[in-house]
Amino acid sequence: MNILVINAGSSSLKYQVIDMNNEQILAKGNCERIGIDGAVTHKTSDDRIFESNFDLPSHKDAFRILSSLLVDKKYGVVNSLKEISAVGHRVVQGAEEFKSSVIVTDEVLKKIESLSVLAPLHNSASVEAIRACQATFDNSTPQVVVFDTSFHQTIPEKAYLYGFPYECYEKYRVRKYGFHGTSHRYVSKRVEKILGKPPESLKIVSCHLGNGSSICAILNGKSIDTTMGLTPLDGVIMGTRTGNVDPSCVTFLMNQMQYNAHDMDIFMNKKSGLFGISGISSDYRDIKKAADSGNKRAKIALDMLSYQIRKGIASSAVAMDGIDVLIFTGGIGENSHCLREDICNHLNVFGIEINKMANAETIHGKEGIISTENSKVSVCIIPTNEELMIAKDALKLTTGNLHL
Repeated sequence: MNILVINAGSSSLKYQVIDMNNEQILAKGNCERIGIDGAVTHKTSDDRIFESNFDLPSHKDAFRILSSLLVDKKYGVVNSLKEISAVGHRVVQGAEEFKSSVIVTDEVLKKIESLSVLAPLHNSASVEAIRACQATFDNSTPQVVVFDTSFHQTIPEKAYLYGFPYECYEKYRVRKYGFHGTSHRYVSKRVEKILGKPPESLKIVSCHLGNGSSICAILNGKSIDTTMGLTPLDGVIMGTRTGNVDPSCVTFLMNQMQYNAHDMDIFMNKKSGLFGISGISSDYRDIKKAADSGNKRAKIALDMLSYQIRKGIASSAVAMDGIDVLIFTGGIGENSHCLREDICNHLNVFGIEINKMANAETIHGKEGIISTENSKVSVCIIPTNEELMIAKDALKLTTGNLHL
């Protein structure tokens, strides 16, 4: 069975076609700059590459190009769109409405749209993409939505509530929702393949580290706390996001800089974080190169990142009364062996010891254990695969196979 996985942004449409018989990616691509000038890239598993500029006024136009490429004689991977058994969509915000992945219905779409107030850029784009997909594929092709937030719906009230009056939660739904849930869910399940132990028997701290980063405490296979909150702005310092700050900093700076709410939102999400501290880049690799060359602000940015991640790991361990497994995933987590070493060298209090050679070698998509035999905690590098997790959910819901 072939599953089409869609990850829609406000001006982009990333996709993969996965053959679930062997979990092989048949094709992947991206329709970019939707609503601007449009560009499409498409690559098959046997390295047939298509790149071109297109007029893409809407997501519907992006799906028109995508669907034609999938069946194209030169660049296609299926003979007909009927060979696509189901479509799985990533949706950022499901709030408390969706505790698990669901098949798309008109009612589901209405609920997702109603949650746009919590994720205005992301949810609206997802609804537009789903409707465009429905217009492209006939009704016999089921659509499934997988939510970033659903994995975190097991977080207890004591952990997800903020110190505002309770009416703010009741009336405005202000609470911690958490994100990267599909990634945290995937890597926590993958632990069983690596360690031979089911996640339900373990205390796992999962670190998804990239341009956006979050740390998740997973107890007995369930998320019980995470660093991101109402939005993906909260938690550890990120590429361009502040991470956790004293709320009074926000009001103070708004007064000092004469910013309105929109200005401050842009400032905290797009101009801060590692970029704001280093003054160089939001890309970890650029900052690392500058720090190695003696740039003090770049060094401070990296020190802040390592320090905050260590605190997040420690906090997660305390939430579970211990830690059995530490996972690194995401672009930075999977590839920066220097950052991993610095983090783990400061976690001796948990009895963590890593094999420096194994750590240095486990990069560029490699999966493995980097802790020593004497380490009290297993430290694993697990490349995330959110697309496969979405495809599995789509397959499970459309075939009724609950064991997938």
